[in-house]
Amino acid sequence: MRRPHIRRVAIAVAVTTAATLQGPAFAAAPDGPARAAASASSPVAAARAAAFAHASATGVSQGDTLQAKDVMTDPDGKQHVRFVRTHRGLPVIGGDLVVHLGERAQYLGVTRAADHVVEPSTVEAKLTPQQAERKAADAAKGEAGSARLVVDARDGAAALAYQVLVTDSDTTEAGGSRTVVVDARSGRIRSNTPDSDEFISPSLADTLRERGEHVSPQTGTATGLAGLTSTAAAGRYPATATGSGASLFAGKVALTTTRTARTSYLLKDPTRWNTETRDAKGQELESFARGKKFTDGDNKWGTGTTSSRATAAVDAQYGITKTLDFYKKTFGRKGIKNNSAGARGMVHFGNKVGNAFWDSMCGCMLYGDGDGQWFKKPLVVLDVTGHELTHGVVDATAALEPTRVDEDGNQYGEPGALNESLADIFGSNVEFSANNPKNPPNYLVGEKLGLDQKFLRRLDHPSLDLLEEAIDYWSPAAYDTEVHAGSGVSSHAYYLLAEGSGRKTVGSVTYDSPTYDGAPVTGIGRTKATAIFYRALTRYMVSTTDFHDARKATLKAAADMYGSSSAEYKAVGKAWAAVNVTAANTPAAGH
Repeated sequence: MRRPHIRRVAIAVAVTTAATLQGPAFAAAPDGPARAAASASSPVAAARAAAFAHASATGVSQGDTLQAKDVMTDPDGKQHVRFVRTHRGLPVIGGDLVVHLGERAQYLGVTRAADHVVEPSTVEAKLTPQQAERKAADAAKGEAGSARLVVDARDGAAALAYQVLVTDSDTTEAGGSRTVVVDARSGRIRSNTPDSDEFISPSLADTLRERGEHVSPQTGTATGLAGLTSTAAAGRYPATATGSGASLFAGKVALTTTRTARTSYLLKDPTRWNTETRDAKGQELESFARGKKFTDGDNKWGTGTTSSRATAAVDAQYGITKTLDFYKKTFGRKGIKNNSAGARGMVHFGNKVGNAFWDSMCGCMLYGDGDGQWFKKPLVVLDVTGHELTHGVVDATAALEPTRVDEDGNQYGEPGALNESLADIFGSNVEFSANNPKNPPNYLVGEKLGLDQKFLRRLDHPSLDLLEEAIDYWSPAAYDTEVHAGSGVSSHAYYLLAEGSGRKTVGSVTYDSPTYDGAPVTGIGRTKATAIFYRALTRYMVSTTDFHDARKATLKAAADMYGSSSAEYKAVGKAWAAVNVTAANTPAAGH
């Protein structure tokens, strides 16, 4: 194991503001008087002023500065401005909030992460930055960058702390980075969180090894697509071209590529904001620029087997573009961050890495080749990509975080479980959107991984997942349940909202979804349920949202879209009640 040591690097502010500060998640506001009134002054300025004018509700106080992260405009002219906060010049962790404005920029309400003021009891640190760096390096067993002072507003109170980026961590698979928060007074490690979201959690990997079970994903057959040819208009380069790929899991697929010369093509899609997949060459790269470009002479990629390095790249590029297509055609979302930027992926990451990740430091998908023993093939399956890229969407919106991470890297807590659930929900929807007969859509997650139980997780009856011991219903214990297990609560609520309870067959899969009290639930359809959950995520969820908050968020979303007396609104309440999340059993503040 590497000895932790200190490496001084600059740490960038952890939040980014969309370049355009526009988020047309459903549709742009209509032209006319309402639109003109809403845009007469900047929505960011109007929301910021409203936050201070309604300080008792928003929790904003003197010394706070609000930086806009996103602006979302509804068809009726309402706007929702998501802010991150600094207090007396210090970034506030857990201080995010969304201010809701009416069509004439009037204040409608707020969704806030911290239910208390973010003024720490003291602004005098006892630890030096160097001491904090050493503690962070020791905790994460890696190379610590420069410590910066922050206010940590999580856990029901505000405290002065240091935030330290630790790279090359021995406690993170494939030596990824972690963000460590150290109490500036006591030196206590307040949090130690990986910067990448792993599809295979440490606890699941241990369970598979204990059971002697191998993950050997079931590959598809790379049969031809009718009429699929490699084409590109003759003339100037670079030019958009249409090629084909022989994938591991999705059969033969069409790929939009870039023609760079008469007989030279690049695996880069100019029609999807230059989305690209590269080769990490077996290195633990967290810099996409260092990846090797995939090039080809005839625009026919891969062989359908792992003997070709391009085959995994075909699956990755296909999955990434299908995920982007789902978000764009369903919600009008232009890229993972909704900023018209392409997504990126790197295959052949690390040496014998049996996992796939969304890496926020890289801003890209990373795919290992498998460890050769327990994980036999690259995890480049479509719903894995949809799941992991959705973590990127969550990072760019609510930024849901686990409440704690143990020394083995397992994450716990309802906000983290909700993050995993949303990744499963939208990852499944990516399959439905792609509708590939070689990868039929369903409400199962990881069904092509070759597991003995035939899937990893499932939305209709989560507790059938015996590997992660997922739960069907909420109880107070869910607050500190491992996130993949806890994700069953909100995933189950979503399925019930979409399809309803009881036995039914959707596509080729039979489902039988139970309810907490045995009462039946009638679904409203996948399209409406998905729209409600997406609107809730982008407008009404923040970094600390738990299951009861998610219930409120989806009810608000349903009221916005269909009205508070609608069948859809009532169905949302029934779906959450069916997983034992109700207004009556809402925990007290601070749990």
